[in-house]
Amino acid sequence: MVETALIERIAARGDGVTADGRHVTGGVPGDRVRDDGILIPGPNRAEPACRHFGKCGGCQLQHVAEAALADFVRDRVVGALEGQQLACAEVRPALLSPPHSRRRAALTALRSGKQVAIGFNAAQSNQIVDMRMCPLLLPELFALVAPVRELLGLIAPQRRPVKVKLQMLDQGVELILEGVKAEGLDAAMALQDFAGAHRLARFAIDQGDGLETLWQPDPPTVRFGDIAVEVPPFAFLQATAVGQSALIAAVAEAIGEAGAVADLFAGVGTFALSMQAGRKIYAAEGARDAIAALTGAANRARALVATEHRDLFRRPLVPAELDRFGAVILDPPRAGAEEQVKQIAASSVPAIAYVSCNPASFARDAKMLVAGGYRLDWVQPVGQFRWSTHVELAARFSR
Repeated sequence: MVETALIERIAARGDGVTADGRHVTGGVPGDRVRDDGILIPGPNRAEPACRHFGKCGGCQLQHVAEAALADFVRDRVVGALEGQQLACAEVRPALLSPPHSRRRAALTALRSGKQVAIGFNAAQSNQIVDMRMCPLLLPELFALVAPVRELLGLIAPQRRPVKVKLQMLDQGVELILEGVKAEGLDAAMALQDFAGAHRLARFAIDQGDGLETLWQPDPPTVRFGDIAVEVPPFAFLQATAVGQSALIAAVAEAIGEAGAVADLFAGVGTFALSMQAGRKIYAAEGARDAIAALTGAANRARALVATEHRDLFRRPLVPAELDRFGAVILDPPRAGAEEQVKQIAASSVPAIAYVSCNPASFARDAKMLVAGGYRLDWVQPVGQFRWSTHVELAARFSR
């Protein structure tokens, strides 16, 4: 009789894992794996939605059924907390963004002779998987892939990668090309014609001397609540509108009725501007272009948002500053906010809304907050990067 082992979970990099710790490429919880490595499919498998799956590095988990995919996102958060010996009153079911909802993407293109490949890189490789379909991207973004491929056939250098950045803004799609050469009046006119024909919100290129905006009929904006922010090129936004709404709702629940709130690592104002009605907001951000955009939007709207350009890694807010607020919102980069969290742990702020794109650094920071006397009330896992191993979350801490 052939021995089999049950796959119980999906590891952080997408492999199935058996009870004895064996990693199985392509395994899904409920599958069984024979001693010779052959997989026996279980009930949690799905038919991949894309013909590129298995080659393209954009997705790792299209073979996982919806319920098991949601469990994976939640389990990543639970596992990170358990790794720090942390208890949480409630880890909620994961909220997944639907297919065709990704509103920003950074692709790579390569011209070889007359052919141009454009898409995500193959898994663990520099090879580009030429994108002919994509169930991740908004249809408006994917509709530009073929025209950009044709354009790059004219202006891309031979065998040198070009970065293709796409983002959906209020006025339409923003397109940025990095690593192209478009010299002379004819080339400039051709690029403007391209932008006009495809009704781009902004078209910018970097020929090696910095970004140059070629087309911008109106100031490109993104709206948070009732306030429109004139965003800098390829400004950081949440990956999907659905995911952004989920995180905003979680942050609003976490801070409750606090009358004065500090938004740290505020970016262009995703949370500060969404929370500003009826309360005072202090927003700090280290990226100069992002805080300038937030400041301008708040001033135009006459919102009660005070902004500061501040490097919170080198100069975190200290308890004497933090204690003025009824709640703090934290949305740091993947590395977390260790120095700032040390100061918050020593403060008396009643509530903290922590948004994270890395369960491991979140759990490390959460351990410091709990050691400082905070309770971890709940965590809301969010799967904005559908079919990938990338997991986000929002959490509430309180004293």
